[in-house]
Amino acid sequence: MEDVSIDAPLIGESHDNHMGPTTSELHPASSGILLTQGEVGRGDYPPIKTYRDVVNIWWTESRKLWLIAGPIAFNICCTYGINSLTNIFVGHIGDIELSAVAIALSVFGSFVFGFLLGMGSALETLCGQAYGAGQIQMLGIYTQRSWLILFGTCFALLPVYLNATPILIFLGQEPRIAELAGKFTIQCIPQMFSCAINFPTQKFLQSQSKVGVTACIGFLALIIHVGLLYLFIVVLGWGTSGAAWAYNGSAWGVAVAQAVYMMVWCRDAWDGFSWLAFKDLWPFLRLSVASAVMTCLEVWYFMSLIVLTGKLEDPIISIGSLSICVNLTGWEGMLFLGINIAISVRVSNELGSGHPRAAKFSVMVTIAQSLMIGILFMCVIMLTKNHFAAIFTESKDMQRAVSRLAYLVAITMVLNSVQPIISGVAVGGGWQAVVAYINLISYYLVGLPLGFLLGYNTSLGVEGIWIGMICGTTLQTIILVLMVHKTNWNTEVKEASERIRTWGGQVKEMNENMAISMVTSPRNRRHNVSSRQLYDL
Repeated sequence: MEDVSIDAPLIGESHDNHMGPTTSELHPASSGILLTQGEVGRGDYPPIKTYRDVVNIWWTESRKLWLIAGPIAFNICCTYGINSLTNIFVGHIGDIELSAVAIALSVFGSFVFGFLLGMGSALETLCGQAYGAGQIQMLGIYTQRSWLILFGTCFALLPVYLNATPILIFLGQEPRIAELAGKFTIQCIPQMFSCAINFPTQKFLQSQSKVGVTACIGFLALIIHVGLLYLFIVVLGWGTSGAAWAYNGSAWGVAVAQAVYMMVWCRDAWDGFSWLAFKDLWPFLRLSVASAVMTCLEVWYFMSLIVLTGKLEDPIISIGSLSICVNLTGWEGMLFLGINIAISVRVSNELGSGHPRAAKFSVMVTIAQSLMIGILFMCVIMLTKNHFAAIFTESKDMQRAVSRLAYLVAITMVLNSVQPIISGVAVGGGWQAVVAYINLISYYLVGLPLGFLLGYNTSLGVEGIWIGMICGTTLQTIILVLMVHKTNWNTEVKEASERIRTWGGQVKEMNENMAISMVTSPRNRRHNVSSRQLYDL
């Protein structure tokens, strides 16, 4: 059978049932047999010929997207709420305690969280494509490899936690705050190691669209966290130490709950611990590092902007106004982070299933919907530009400074509606290394230098720094959009199949050998059991 083009009709296949919700229709490669060239596109969308086709694809992809994105966004809000509630409870202890915990969570917590989350994002590519191709047994192996790599990363990051106080003093932080923040950071070391379990198991479940479970666990963790904070801080009076142990307890609760669910209720994808987890660690590590670099370059970019703003003539107003605006874009970002993960799952699943058109259409529908949401947020900001700052501060000077930034915030809202989606597509397609270079150029060779020049060499101040940030993000978005536009989705399907064939070969070979040994046993010969029957089982 000849190669399938996205722009040409698929010959000899019926596609009328692709809109259905069953697993076999969504993932026709689920038999566990890797795709050959002729099988690419089997069960994919037909070419669009009528307006009705557009509407059907739009609604089908919208349903698939939001069934994944909704629970993920809710889970992210619960995680964000754990940090916010920790600050709220500590804020009632004292100002120094609040400043110390806020710095510990925002500097060290965000640094480590972003790095480990990025390292774990390699599973979004591998598990998603393996699940789409029907190589379900590989999900457990990939997860164990990620556990090994993330635990090793945690040990490598230990010196950062252990030397938190001198690092903060070196950065110019007030000694009393630095000392208390360093103590809190050291007490949160168990939470860091929980991420090594949490993130891989989370990606394991997300790749199979089992996101409702993670949302429920996240919500329960939020409720338990409130109870632990009240017990340790209010009842027992443990202060910031109580906040740290509550943080550790809720984090490990999430990690253990997800791992137990994976091992007990996902037996098709989890077949127990295996020595195969120790094989091919180097290419897995390279993809993990590329994912981490891609993620961290984005996270550290916004942290760098805060540092730049703190050096302006009026740092109190500058940092305050920028923090308010970043807080607003952060809440919007949580929604689009959910969509980011959802489109990553959709693209990786469809590429693994050999569906180039479905991957392409899912990207197009998601970008269109995200852009509409971003425009809606932009309109809300513009309509309330003279009022929304009052939610955060009573200072008239601060409110006026925020109002001047409102136009830039509105533009950022639109950019943030597209950029995370393209990044999610990159993770789903396994393009992390390329996107890392794009982020480095856009953010650190264009955005930050331009923001520095406009902020310090003109009268724009914090507005100039934000303009530089927008220019960097705009350049990155344009490059990524062109990259997606030029993508040959047929080629991406073949690369996904080759990736699964290369990294999943050991498990397939092991299963076949087991089937052969079982069928050659006297007992199975008496019952006429074939190796094909055993392998299918």
